[in-house]
Amino acid sequence: MRDFYGTTLNTMFMLGTAQYPSPHVLADAFRRSAASVATVSLRRESGRDRAGQDFWNLIRDLGVHLLPNTAGCHTVKEAVTTAHMAREVFDTKWIKLEVIGEEDTLQPDVFGLVEAARILTEDGFQVFPYTTEDLVVAGKLLDAGCEVLMPWGAPIGSGLGLNNLFGLRTLRAHFPDTALVIDAGLGLPSHAAQAMELGFDAVLLNTAVAKAGDPAAMALAFATAIQAGHLAATAGPMCPRDMATPSTPVIGKAFLK
Repeated sequence: MRDFYGTTLNTMFMLGTAQYPSPHVLADAFRRSAASVATVSLRRESGRDRAGQDFWNLIRDLGVHLLPNTAGCHTVKEAVTTAHMAREVFDTKWIKLEVIGEEDTLQPDVFGLVEAARILTEDGFQVFPYTTEDLVVAGKLLDAGCEVLMPWGAPIGSGLGLNNLFGLRTLRAHFPDTALVIDAGLGLPSHAAQAMELGFDAVLLNTAVAKAGDPAAMALAFATAIQAGHLAATAGPMCPRDMATPSTPVIGKAFLK
């Protein structure tokens, strides 16, 4: 299993903490998922009158690695400022960097993303950039100091799965030694299994679990699919063929006239 800035995770599942119907459901979903990482937004915390303290205590009790994010940030300055505040609140160098460039799709502003990644890396952050599958952008993020890339599968919260299989497969092939995490757009456990079968190192999702009729059961379904996809990738899957190949050998069989 690949490490993330020197940290080896117990599982390849990263799970968000937003939109759950109750704190109890959130905690149950995390227990069933065995997720190693919880993404948290600074907007869920408040320094005034210790508001949000119960949520913070719940997250700490999960016993997982925290990955604060800059969700909702649209400029480099906003993202960098939010990252600094998150480091202070959550006491971690990790930051999931989001710089949103388009409202309807929540597509990353890749120009601002690279700039913000460079600033934060130079300031000691370990950046997990939410990006596209573009190879040039990926290279520039690595040049900026990132050691992890988090390409989207589809627009955030869409549940569409992996929209660009060619692009994601090419990204994996071009950067074989980089930790790659599919982030956003997964709606079904089969989408997560597909991502792992492509050779990705982890998946991050939120809405598909939090908005399910039974979030805990869905979390377990995703966890099982992630494990199955990873096992399939490492087992050496067969390559697709254009023609049929009999599964029962015909050599040595008697031919009856």
